[in-house]
Amino acid sequence: MACPICDRAVVVTFKPFCSKRCADVDLSKWLSGSYAIPSANPEDEDELYQELSDAKNKPH
Repeated sequence: MACPICDRAVVVTFKPFCSKRCADVDLSKWLSGSYAIPSANPEDEDELYQELSDAKNKPH
């Protein structure tokens, strides 16, 4: 099995990665939204905008 980031051999400690660095690179991609799956459903977008608007207008 190869590391999905750099294609080197996987190390059991960091499986499915070869190192902590590659695991951190993968985590960074998730956190930045690089792995986001776009939605083709316009209802999802409308619902998101409504929830954001509600949260913005909600008293703290």
